[in-house]
Amino acid sequence: MTSTLLMSASELASRLNDADVRVFDVRHDLGDFSAGRRQFEASHIAGAHFLDNEKELAGEHTGRNGRHPLPDRGALANLLAAHGVGPGTLVVAYDASGGQFAAHLWWLLRWIGHDRAAVLDGGWQAWNAAGLPVESGAPPAPAAAAAAAPRAALVGAVDAEAVLANLRDPSFTLVDARAAARYRGEVEPIDPEAGRIPGALNRPYTDNLDADGRFKSPARLRQEFQAVLGDRAPSAIVHQCGSGITAAANLFAMELAGLSGSRLYPGSWSEWISDPSRPREKG
Repeated sequence: MTSTLLMSASELASRLNDADVRVFDVRHDLGDFSAGRRQFEASHIAGAHFLDNEKELAGEHTGRNGRHPLPDRGALANLLAAHGVGPGTLVVAYDASGGQFAAHLWWLLRWIGHDRAAVLDGGWQAWNAAGLPVESGAPPAPAAAAAAAPRAALVGAVDAEAVLANLRDPSFTLVDARAAARYRGEVEPIDPEAGRIPGALNRPYTDNLDADGRFKSPARLRQEFQAVLGDRAPSAIVHQCGSGITAAANLFAMELAGLSGSRLYPGSWSEWISDPSRPREKG
C-alpha cells in the first residue's frame, strides 16, 4: 500500500538515491534505551540516518512532564536541518515496532510544520523480508551547524490543564492507545501507577495493523475507528497513551483513514499521574 502518508518498501527502495528523500531509523526499545542505536549499527536501510527517541526526540524531563516530553521546536528543526532535511525534503521514518516510533516522528515533523513525511509500511521487517539494500556502521554525524525555523504546526496538541478542564466541561474525547489490560488498570508494566484518565475510550494501536505488521486499508481503519468513536468528529478526538508514542500511531492511522484533524496529548498517562490530585479510574 502506498499513500502520501505511507510508503511501501519497494517504493522507498526505488527512491533511495533521490536527493530530496531522507530516511530515518527510529528503532527503539522502551526497556533498553541503547538498543535502537545498536541495532542501527549492526544493520540498517542503506543511507538511513538514526534519531534517538530518548536523547533527540524528547525534551528535558522534569518529573512532571511525562516520559517523552516534547523537545524544543526550534532545536528539533535545527537537528533535522543538520541531517539534511529542508522544506522540500521527503522524510521517511521506520522502526521495528509496528510503526509506533515512526508515526511519532511523523507527528513531530508535522508539529514543527514539515508536511512531507511518510511512514515505511511494515517497517524494518518488511524491508528485510523483501531483501532490499542494507548497510552497517555508526550513524552519520549531523552537520556542525544548521539553522531552521519551525513553521506553523500542522497538527494539534493539548496539555494536562486542557485535559483536566475537559473533565469539567467536555469539548473533546480522549482515546487511549494502550493495550486493553493497561487501559482497564489491571496491569502496568512501565509507569508507577495503573489506571486511565476518566472518560477515555480505548483503541489499542496494535489494532491498526494486519497480521503481517502492515497497516490495514484506509477503509477498514475508518470503519474500525468509527465503531469506537461513534458520531464524534475527528476534531473532537485527542489521543493519549503512556507517553505520547503509540497515541501518535493512532492519530496517524486516523489520518490514513481520512479521519483528519484529531490531536495529541503528548504527556499522556505518565504525565497525568505525576500530579496526585488529578483523577484516575480503573475497570
